Amino acid sequence: MTRAVPAALRRGPFTLAQAAAAGVSRDMLRGRQYRQLFRGAYVWVGVEMTLTMWLRGALLVLPADAVVSHLTALRLYGLEMGSGPLELSTTTGLRSRLRGVRLHRRLGRLSPREIKGLPVTGPDRTLVDCGTRLGIVSLVQAADHLVHTGATTLDALHRYCLDRHLHGVQRCRRALGLACEGAESPRETFVRLMLVFARLPHPICNPEVQDAHGRFVARVDMLYAVYRVVVEYDGWQHERDARQRQRDRERRELLEGLGYRLIVVTDEDLRRSPEDVPRRVHAALRDRGYAGPAPVMSVQWSRWFALS
Repeated sequence: MTRAVPAALRRGPFTLAQAAAAGVSRDMLRGRQYRQLFRGAYVWVGVEMTLTMWLRGALLVLPADAVVSHLTALRLYGLEMGSGPLELSTTTGLRSRLRGVRLHRRLGRLSPREIKGLPVTGPDRTLVDCGTRLGIVSLVQAADHLVHTGATTLDALHRYCLDRHLHGVQRCRRALGLACEGAESPRETFVRLMLVFARLPHPICNPEVQDAHGRFVARVDMLYAVYRVVVEYDGWQHERDARQRQRDRERRELLEGLGYRLIVVTDEDLRRSPEDVPRRVHAALRDRGYAGPAPVMSVQWSRWFALS
């Protein structure tokens, strides 16, 4: 006869001691109703194993001061940057032998904030930690994302990086020189950096365009105001959402009526011919009077921006 799982053990991961307190023995934990996450941490099989649940399980058996950090912290801030082990940090000298967990030893005091009930490094420290993991393009995307979602401000990130001498901070300082306070999505940042690293001018991020009477017309992704050239990134949602397509068409007709030249970049453009994106933008700028050099796509540029 299968014994009912105690309510106290249905909410998420638990330790051996918590299982014993609920009347569940080690032998019972080896049955089909339970799953071992890590040594000393278990969960009822009916619990959906999200990132949060895995982290709750790890925190049960890691040092008491452990906090979520690095790329795993960035995931909790809403941005996925590749796969890998769960990353956490501690000031203790203990080493983690948990499978799928990487525990970092810190010398200085950790000042976490709470996200989804978990202790997580602050956005500034998270960005600097990610500077030891991410390339410059991904790091700028991370900075833009943290600012756009309200986790921090560009000024706060600058101050933090100037005041600290941590691993990853130099790369972060460079990334912040390329970050944009108005960027609204990692893909927009990606397209902007394609242009900047091809040695085209920096566009303005997400400005409002007004007509001759100062009335609002549209908000655009990227703008070369002097040349009246707009660059927009259209993700999959623009293709699949009929209402979004209608809105895009109407606002673009308004912009074209005001004399703006629009360059629309899609995911297919990024996959099929990324080098054409800076070339298209340069051609539009040149037609509007831009006298700067043609874009330069180096070997490093291709490594950064080739998605195929």
